[in-house]
Amino acid sequence: MDDDVENGIVGSYQDQPRTFPNMQSKAQVPQILRVFMRIDVRILFVLLLLAFGAVIYIGARTSPIVLFVFSICVLSFFFSIYLTKWVLAKDEGPPEMVQISEAIRDGAEGFFQTQYGTISKMTIILALVILSIYLFRSSTPQQESSGLGRSTSAYVTVAAFLLGALCSGVAGYVGMWVSVRANVRVSSAARRSAREALQVAVRAGGLSAIIVVGMAVIGVTFLYATFYVCFGVGSHGTMKVTDLPLLLVGYGFGASFVALFAQLGGGIYTKAADVGADLVGKVEQGIPEDDPRNPAVIADLVGDNVGDCAARGADLFESIAAEIISAMILGGSMAQRCKIEDPSGFILFPLVVHSFDLVVSSVGILSIRGTRDTGAKVPIEDPMVILQKGYSVTIVLAVVTFGLSTRWLLYTEQAPTAWLNFALCGLVGIITAYLFVWITKYYTDYKHEPVRLLALSSSTGHGTNIIAGISLGLESTALPVLVISVAIISAFWLGRTSGLVDETGSPTGGLFGTAVATMGMLSTAAYVLTMDMFGPIADNAGGIVEMSQQPESVREITDVLDAVGNTTKATTKGFAIGSAALASFLLFSAYMDEVASFAQLPFKEVDIAIPEIFVGGLLGSMLIFLFSAWACSAVGRTAQEVVNEVRRQFIERPGIMDYKEKPDYGRCVSIVASASLREMIKPGALAIISPILIGFLFRLLGQATGQQLLGAKVVASMLMFATVTGILMALFLNTSGGAWDNAKKYIETGALGGKGSECHKAAVTGDTVGDPFKDTAGPSLHVLIKMLATITLVMAPIFL
Repeated sequence: MDDDVENGIVGSYQDQPRTFPNMQSKAQVPQILRVFMRIDVRILFVLLLLAFGAVIYIGARTSPIVLFVFSICVLSFFFSIYLTKWVLAKDEGPPEMVQISEAIRDGAEGFFQTQYGTISKMTIILALVILSIYLFRSSTPQQESSGLGRSTSAYVTVAAFLLGALCSGVAGYVGMWVSVRANVRVSSAARRSAREALQVAVRAGGLSAIIVVGMAVIGVTFLYATFYVCFGVGSHGTMKVTDLPLLLVGYGFGASFVALFAQLGGGIYTKAADVGADLVGKVEQGIPEDDPRNPAVIADLVGDNVGDCAARGADLFESIAAEIISAMILGGSMAQRCKIEDPSGFILFPLVVHSFDLVVSSVGILSIRGTRDTGAKVPIEDPMVILQKGYSVTIVLAVVTFGLSTRWLLYTEQAPTAWLNFALCGLVGIITAYLFVWITKYYTDYKHEPVRLLALSSSTGHGTNIIAGISLGLESTALPVLVISVAIISAFWLGRTSGLVDETGSPTGGLFGTAVATMGMLSTAAYVLTMDMFGPIADNAGGIVEMSQQPESVREITDVLDAVGNTTKATTKGFAIGSAALASFLLFSAYMDEVASFAQLPFKEVDIAIPEIFVGGLLGSMLIFLFSAWACSAVGRTAQEVVNEVRRQFIERPGIMDYKEKPDYGRCVSIVASASLREMIKPGALAIISPILIGFLFRLLGQATGQQLLGAKVVASMLMFATVTGILMALFLNTSGGAWDNAKKYIETGALGGKGSECHKAAVTGDTVGDPFKDTAGPSLHVLIKMLATITLVMAPIFL
């Protein structure tokens, strides 16, 4: 086509064949998958049978509960295969849609491989650092009595770390793989009916969610069972089953490490492209969102997949893994103090809860069905209402299965009614999750007053829109904090009054009650992740419809799905922040127990009246602000490069606006990809190095001044303050960004002057400001909170 332009043989752009550039120069299938693809199918089948047999053997050697978890996970994978076939059986629509989808797919897969190649190198370096620390650290008395020496402990921790990193990466790849294939099928379905498009998007998101949650559960279970068998747990003179969960901490750290960099890199990519496309395309040139004349449009659509799908898959995988491991540690610790004869039920309870999560979420996904439209024009149903019905079905089933799980695994003769208290703790968690979803929806859905008032503020200019958005975000932190506060206190006291006591008669179930509430909150995680994945898939579908110039009625359907997707993404982030708060509280308690175990000194409280410890808290809060600033500025710098490139193309190729010349999409993709990989390093390095450096320096100060455990106490203070500050900051960033986005969507429905009006331009400015808030800094913060907790737990020996 470029030759035609040079030779002057050009008709209207719409009449030209709609072809889009290939963003890659070679196949971007990961190397490990290419190896498997070369193996004969029969050999692969035999290998899978052998692997399945090994898993069943290990499970049978460990516990019937482990065998049950394995079985549910395998069945859920079969269900995901069914969803895969169902989604891929849908047609991809006309050729122009397919070409756009392939361009998006190629760009996403190319960036994913490059990004995860960089993350892999950093993972190996950190694994070597962990290995060195563990080889030279002292062992705890429990490890010495069980025969677990320093070298064994080092290699086990590093192996768990690498496995967690690998599984987190696979979870991210699954999220991206699904989204780049489902987007065009949702676009095609929207040509027939809104309900069918909704069903395709939900099932595609469900496919990704089931695999991610299933991998998190089976990964932890496999690691636990393998260690159980290899170390002969339960035999005389060997490791106790209650000490086994501590060996899994490396798995959670590996998952957190990969998730943080995936979220940072993907978030910088997607929002830099989005900001660049909006500022020049919408504001300066006055063209619609996802218009094919915008040189940054393909980069923007690629970003939805690598930022919202791949990164979110790794993020929720890490959330579930961290919560499971922390709850297993606390369950084992409580069972040991209470001298419970068979503690396996308390340790394996989190795995069973999340196994049932796979079941109930699958039912919720299947409850959303398509309908066939008759010939007459049918009003578009509210997708949020349909999704809420599916969520309600999932919650009801989760309450039932949670109660059954507590009676099955947490019943003990020492306290016959304790299981009922823990069931109520789970109910507290489920209610907390529902309230978080509802509160976030209230502040980010344009059907409610806050977003409509924000949209109204755009009518008086750009400045008032920014002021209103910031105030909305600040206000939105209040209700979630009240909810999470009530949840923690309620669950703690329900656990404390469960009747479980230690040797001295003191109640011991409080922390485990909080852990059970966290499990209750995440007991519908697969369905919540489904709603999250639905958002970027619908967003991509709308972009494909716009770029392929489909009828306005089709774009109306995808616009509705996209607006709902913005809300579901925001609610999922609120859900993730709530679970991060509870999980970090549990990991903090595990950290204090780990320090006490290594130091052989009591470590029950942190006194912030001591100047050094108070300074540690200040440093923790500062870390959150500095990390957020660097993440946002990374988006800003990259967006400036995109803006300059898009402006250059509009100036040097004036025929773009008249459809006489085609934009160079690949150039914008290349700019954003290279810049995001470069920019993600600094904030990520800050998150990893800060707690280690602070703990080590204050350890030296403590040795010089004779203050025992000063390094560990300062790190504990830093962790507490960082968690509290990070939760509030993440709530502010996620909610304000989501509200700005939907205020713009509300105006684009025709309100307050509609598209192209001055009010709309002000709303676009607000949306642009909110982009790095809600999709880069905000989501990265709740990953950071949990990673700080896991890194301090893994690195505890160097603080002593």
